[in-house]
Amino acid sequence: MKRVMILLPTLDEAEGLAMILPRIPVEQLSKKGWDVEILVIDGGSQDNSGKIAHSFGCNFMLQQGKGKGAAMRLGFLQFLKSECDALVMFDPDGTYHPEEILKLLTKLEYADVVVGDRLRGAMDPDAMTRTNYFGNHVLTWVAVALYGVPLHDLCSGYWAFSRQTISALKLNSMRFEIEAEMYTSCTVENLNIAHVPIRYSKRLGEAKLGSVKDGWNIFRKLLVRRIFSTPVEARSGEGNLTIK
Repeated sequence: MKRVMILLPTLDEAEGLAMILPRIPVEQLSKKGWDVEILVIDGGSQDNSGKIAHSFGCNFMLQQGKGKGAAMRLGFLQFLKSECDALVMFDPDGTYHPEEILKLLTKLEYADVVVGDRLRGAMDPDAMTRTNYFGNHVLTWVAVALYGVPLHDLCSGYWAFSRQTISALKLNSMRFEIEAEMYTSCTVENLNIAHVPIRYSKRLGEAKLGSVKDGWNIFRKLLVRRIFSTPVEARSGEGNLTIK
């Protein structure tokens, strides 16, 4: 049996976790040869996120530092310490559907990394504001123009990675620019990126992504990594997955 880690970064996502965790297709994945380990990285939730995670038997960790990028990098570090063969990450806020995990893992057999494509998938009404929809298209276009590697949805939060891919990534993002940096690192390492259309739904609870500020940070990360392809942490040997 191969083993997959499901990585869920959370910050006050009790409602989403309660809906998402029972739907992770553990039995279906087992029939396809996958054992499942679920890791919840929490950014200091004030609700019942931790209690819900524990009630479903998840591994639960409080992250060091703040932001989604810090959570993802800590999760990647824990993955490399584990015996897992693949990692699937998505936001447990109700926007992404865990039933599609197997679809990404199947595609991963032929690629180094798989990105769930919301923009060419089935998007529910009111799942994304017009501003965010336009911004996602613009940022994706900028990324492809700068790096020359096809990508359909730069800001998607649904990704699957092989173990070798996680080992190769060089990251230092702290916030929502983490997906953009994962893309840039994949291009620098000449990794094969595949795409799978996915369903995208309206989130549960309060949105944490700010349209203009976070969009600018993503754009800036794309430019910085085009000039300096490797984060200073990786160049100095301190370890790009270390959280300070």
